[in-house]
Amino acid sequence: MRSQLSAIALFIAITASAAPPPKSVAPPTIPHPMAMFLNTLSKDGKQQVTFRSAAVGTHFFLEEPSGVTVYTYDDTVGYRKETFLKGSTLAKAMKKYR
Repeated sequence: MRSQLSAIALFIAITASAAPPPKSVAPPTIPHPMAMFLNTLSKDGKQQVTFRSAAVGTHFFLEEPSGVTVYTYDDTVGYRKETFLKGSTLAKAMKKYR
């Protein structure tokens, strides 16, 4: 019994060490305004943030659990908030603005 447990523990250790490390999606650099925006979204790390985003033409969409914020491109500032679609999904918002 002891040899079986040792073999199982050895197999698990070898399998765990052979697995590739999780891939990070974090970019190598983040502009200061973006870092501050992400900090604000997570309320200084007190709230976990999950979002998706997409861009179509001159519109940028940011989906959060509560809805989708729609931004439109402005030459002077980049993307400016246009509206918030409460309860909407990214797919619905993108379809609306196509």
